[in-house]
Amino acid sequence: MNAIASTIASIINTENAVLPWQKLEPSQQQRIQPAMDTKSHPSCIVYPHSQAELAAVMATANRNKWRVLPCGSGSKLNWGGLSKNIDIIISTERINQLIDHAVGDLTVTVEAGMKFGEIQEILAKSRQTLALAPSFPHFATIGGIVATADTGSMRQRYGGVRDQLLGITFIRADGQIAKAGGRVVKNVAGYDLMKLFTGAYGTLGIISQVTFRVYPLPETSATVILTGKAEAISQAAKILQSSELTPTQADLISNQLVSDLGLGNGIALIVRFQSISGSVQEQSNRLVSIGQKLGLKLEIYAAENEANLWQQLPERIHSSGNISEITGKIGVLPTAAVEIINQIKFGLIHLSSGLGLVRLENQDQVLKLRDFCQANSGFLSVLSAPVEIKEKLDIWGYNGNALHIMRGIKEQFDGSYILSPGRFVGGI
Repeated sequence: MNAIASTIASIINTENAVLPWQKLEPSQQQRIQPAMDTKSHPSCIVYPHSQAELAAVMATANRNKWRVLPCGSGSKLNWGGLSKNIDIIISTERINQLIDHAVGDLTVTVEAGMKFGEIQEILAKSRQTLALAPSFPHFATIGGIVATADTGSMRQRYGGVRDQLLGITFIRADGQIAKAGGRVVKNVAGYDLMKLFTGAYGTLGIISQVTFRVYPLPETSATVILTGKAEAISQAAKILQSSELTPTQADLISNQLVSDLGLGNGIALIVRFQSISGSVQEQSNRLVSIGQKLGLKLEIYAAENEANLWQQLPERIHSSGNISEITGKIGVLPTAAVEIINQIKFGLIHLSSGLGLVRLENQDQVLKLRDFCQANSGFLSVLSAPVEIKEKLDIWGYNGNALHIMRGIKEQFDGSYILSPGRFVGGI
């Protein structure tokens, strides 16, 4: 065992809590390496079993100026920029307990390593749900979802991760445990660090515990898919947005994704209604009527068939099987969403926010689409890509004027730049 691993093993006296890099399975090394530059690899991966152990490890890392890459299960570890000269990886995967589920208050508090699927199973026993639709739902941890702001298409009705987060506990770069917010819906305690940590990619601290608001499980649901030419889809989208209909999910999907899912030709508007049975039926019928008037192809998926369809949307983008392809996150003005989805071969855009996912084949496609998005007051940032592409490409493509503010915040929370160095905008 190397010197760093030995030092940490003296802090965490648990079997298999510290695994030297050389002893990791090749498959595990292959999952981790795309998150870092090609010139280095960590000395070990550490699995604390409690917030106290996590804090002790971070305090030691801070004293020794070890560079740390935090993660959960690692399902999104390769998102964002390449981290450089990492000494240790710290996983919160084993800090995964349910702390509190206040059924009557519609809140739940869990440790960061709990997987999204597990918390949904717990909540379902009380007919409640966490209103998120993250990528890799069976593997993604709650901490990783918050760190990457991975909301998914439930944003249409419930807002983003930061809108549903009520409280947070995190380990500072110096190893101190800090908290913000609380465990009730109406809470103004402390600074609003929840929004700051959402989407920070582990660069400000390591999330160890979160409190979310939860929602009642709907009685039933149905999905309506409208497929056809861009002009008609654009009209349908405008009518939907100006109507009294209240979908929980509404996405525009590209022509190739439509074809791969066996939904026909052209681009599509896929809309999900969830409520009591009568409301779902009425809203679905009204959208079907809109589609018929516009001459669009129609398909309706009932509750027993639609869940798999919605899960397939991000999966088809993230999991092409081609390791050379690139996935990215885009954001455009919602008014330009139909025009842009019509230019994308493989992707989706959430109707209400203009945020979405795309899959691209090479660097030239990234730059071309980025220019197109920026011309429409939007952005394109790369999530995953081969290391050699990330080493040459500006991952974030940020052209705003707030970089000095971001650096100032980083220095306040992590003045030594030991947390996820290089992963965020501007190499932060």
